[in-house]
This record gives sequence, C-alpha cells and structure tokens, in this order.
Amino acid sequence: MPPISSKNFLQYCRDGFYNGTIFHRVIDGFVIQGGGLAADMSEKETRECIINEADNGRNNSIGTLAMARTADPDSASSQFFINVADNNFLNHTDKTANGWGYAVFGDVSEGMDVVNNIKSVPTGTVGYDRDVPNDVIEITDVRISDDYRDL
Repeated sequence: MPPISSKNFLQYCRDGFYNGTIFHRVIDGFVIQGGGLAADMSEKETRECIINEADNGRNNSIGTLAMARTADPDSASSQFFINVADNNFLNHTDKTANGWGYAVFGDVSEGMDVVNNIKSVPTGTVGYDRDVPNDVIEITDVRISDDYRDL
C-alpha cells in the first residue's frame, strides 16, 4: 500500500485538479510551492486534509517533493513544494509542534532543469502573499507515468 501522501497526490493528479494551478511561492535557496491556487491567486476547493507522514524516514533534500501545510501538522491537502536546497530543518525530529516536519513523498525524476529555472524567477508581493512570481507559472497538464497508474 503506498503512503497516504503519495495516494493523495496521485488522486489530485487523476482528478485533473492541478491543471490550471500555479507555483505561487518561489524562494531560491529554499522551495517552489504550488498546487492549490489558480492564476488569479484564488484558492481551489480541496478534499479533506491528510495525516502528516513526515516520520517516514525521507529527508527534505534537493529535488524532493513534500506536502505543504499550515502550523497544524495534519493540515496538508493539495499543496506541495519541491525542495531546491537541502532543507534539513523541515525534517521530522519528533511528534511535537516544532518537530513534526514536512512529509516528503516523491522525487523529481526528470525536469530538474525546469525546477531550477522556476526557482530563479523574479518575485514580488500580491496582497498578503510574498515571493509570488511576477509572471504566472501555471501547471497546464499533469500526466501519471505507467509506473504509478495502479497505485
């Protein structure tokens, strides 16, 4: 049985949810984050939140995908981020508010050059949101590799 975070991400992909979402937070030396907002910065309606699986032994290292969440450890839904640095401070250390960490559930297997291009774009502020790319970076199509179709 695949981890909950992976199943959650794949279901959003199968549903076409990510098509039309944007990378709305870009911080070179940290992460690029997307998967929950439309181009006009409005939030898309998501399914229920999932439990935090950051204690799975995976580290937030360059090229890994992790679930984004609020201060509540079990608040992840559709948003994810790609680590563009080794972010060890995001790793699970213990089951406390400060130690829960962020659940890594995948790796960039192709296209790290695209990730590296995104991490370097100019950003600004939109309303209360900082680190928003000045030009929209939209996910237009998500395809699931044959390796993951049956999960």
